[in-house]
Amino acid sequence: MHILLMGPPGAGKGTQAAKLVEQYNIPHISTGDMFRAAVKEGTPLGQQAKQCMDAGQLVPDSVTIGIVKERLAKPDCKEGFILDGFPRTTEQAEALDRTLQEVGIKLDRVINIIVPDDVLVRRLTGRRICQSCGATYHLEFNPSKQGAICDKCSGEIYQRDDDREETVTKRLAVYQAQTRPLIEYYQDRGLYTEIDGQQDIDKVMADIVDSLKGE
Repeated sequence: MHILLMGPPGAGKGTQAAKLVEQYNIPHISTGDMFRAAVKEGTPLGQQAKQCMDAGQLVPDSVTIGIVKERLAKPDCKEGFILDGFPRTTEQAEALDRTLQEVGIKLDRVINIIVPDDVLVRRLTGRRICQSCGATYHLEFNPSKQGAICDKCSGEIYQRDDDREETVTKRLAVYQAQTRPLIEYYQDRGLYTEIDGQQDIDKVMADIVDSLKGE
């Protein structure tokens, strides 16, 4: 099963990816994981990516696509994968198609977890992190019993800068603008499915599995 998983920040992609890994016994591959692995392994492309990241620059498409190609060629991807965070543009989608074609693989389904922006803002701006142990809380859905103190280690809980409302709103606007052409790209190829991400976690998973039946 070769799945591309899409969804805005806060849609629950990570939770669903973990469930899909369990269900289908295939690796979850995120762009961040690929970069870190390539940098750690010291591959030529990993070294190029590290230079860009150290300089605070965006990693060029040619390097990103090369790293994706290296990762998808590994034995654990033979039976399938869940790709997350790539592609982000139609140019990257076309490059992914060429890469998959070279290794004799095709995408089975593109799953987009849809959640309205106002719900995402509520989810993201309510998130709090423990400064000491990194435990995650949410003011509405998973509050600490001790208010601004971590239940696990008694560390101080804080809100990350990128979880503030103004930043979240900008991130979502950028995501929506960037994703629109990608949605059309995969709709045209008959691969695209939208899943309602406002449902219970298990219902979201059930709907994803239903959409993959027959693939």
